[in-house]
Amino acid sequence: MAATTAQPMGSLPSGLGICTTAPDIFYLPELVFGGLVWILVASTHVEPPNPLGWVMFVSVFCFVMTFLWMIIFAAGGHRSSPGWATADFAYHGLAAFFYLSAGVILAYITFKNKSGTLKTYQIDIAAVVFAFVATLLYFIHAILSSIRWKIF
Repeated sequence: MAATTAQPMGSLPSGLGICTTAPDIFYLPELVFGGLVWILVASTHVEPPNPLGWVMFVSVFCFVMTFLWMIIFAAGGHRSSPGWATADFAYHGLAAFFYLSAGVILAYITFKNKSGTLKTYQIDIAAVVFAFVATLLYFIHAILSSIRWKIF
């Protein structure tokens, strides 16, 4: 029987353990899809600026915070404290809500501005898809974090 490196749901992983345990395995996909939303929205002309400013804020904020969260967990800065389990659930729930609102706004603006060039329209559609994928990843991470928080 092979030994596993996965930790039980009732503890917080550190080091490379974040690459083998649920929900922490979602950090890298969240960074990838959130970064893609950031890049795609930033690569087009921002019109109208106010709603897309919210999309940019959400993508940059969640990218930076998820990266910092991942570094803290990898370095073991949480010391397997129950407070960190609660904060993990709260952050990922908030990030899922933020990305859902940003994805809906981005989809509405993309639908409304079909008159632009085909390339810009395709980039906007890709950003919408990636925003909803990021929403799903953060939502799954929040659900699994809530289970871990309850077990903790």
